Amino acid sequence: MNSILRVPRRLFLHCAVLGILACAIVPRLFAEDKPAPDVVRLGNLKFAHYGAVSYMKELGAKYNLEVKEQIFAKGIDIVPAIMAGDIDIAASALDGAIAGRASGAAVYVVAGFAKGGIRIVGRADLDLKSVADLKGKKVGVPRGGAQELALFAELNKVGLTWSDQPGAKDVQIMYLGYPECNQALQAKQIDAMCQSEPQSTQAIAKGWGKEIVKPYDTPMGEPVRAMVMTEKMYKEKPDVAQRVMKCFVEATAKFLADPALAEKYVRESLFKNQLSDEDYKAAMENAAFTYDITPQHVQTTTDAMVKFGVGRLKNPPVATDWVKLDLLDKAKKELAVQ
Repeated sequence: MNSILRVPRRLFLHCAVLGILACAIVPRLFAEDKPAPDVVRLGNLKFAHYGAVSYMKELGAKYNLEVKEQIFAKGIDIVPAIMAGDIDIAASALDGAIAGRASGAAVYVVAGFAKGGIRIVGRADLDLKSVADLKGKKVGVPRGGAQELALFAELNKVGLTWSDQPGAKDVQIMYLGYPECNQALQAKQIDAMCQSEPQSTQAIAKGWGKEIVKPYDTPMGEPVRAMVMTEKMYKEKPDVAQRVMKCFVEATAKFLADPALAEKYVRESLFKNQLSDEDYKAAMENAAFTYDITPQHVQTTTDAMVKFGVGRLKNPPVATDWVKLDLLDKAKKELAVQ
């Protein structure tokens, strides 16, 4: 019996070697079947409410994507990069996206990603209680962002005129970068500013700024930031475009479902621990993550830009021509989110 069951030593060794080779080769064959990840170049800004867009980097592998993020100083700065073919998707204030489209950037609005996120803040040592109190004052604002358009809509609502020339109108506009606005307010070089989050919250928390108003009571309402995608990706790489949108929707869903995750990621990864817990929470009380945007909101914003001369639009784009929400609708349906 033993002689029948005994396996020759040479055959045993041969089988063992084949087994080892199979263990080494089979996983490699499966790995080779999986295509290399598609590289997606993301343009983003460093604001608390832009965090879910940034979080797409962490989920990209799940959708066979490699999301490469580039942080820009202002949304309008992303437009030349898009036109040069260096950016595929971007998070932008809506007016920046509209100005880009009007200037020839071949992009579509494919989603919203945040709403709110603006305050008009006055110097704490001045008794500025309303927008009407800004008459005769210097007001700082970044050019080409949602803040500029929101400020002009508020000034128009109370009948005030404005100019960047001293003494020319009721309010003198000082165009400054986001950090420079806070520095100028602290140094009392300006009397008020229309600023994004978390910078406006930080000015208030440090004691040299005081909220005048959240500028959401004009026909534009609460501003919605736009996710834009190049026409090239949308038209020529529809599968990649759909996976990008699913990645975005899942990132946003995670932030909405888990505020602690959102805060941790924004504070530690986006702001490198330079944003306090208190400042983050205060900033997000004035902003919210979202997926949604409507052609009507895009058109209302476009009309306001024309009215107030923001972006100097020679050929204002018609919203229905470039707002494409089919990818968003499909992604939300497949991921079962509202």
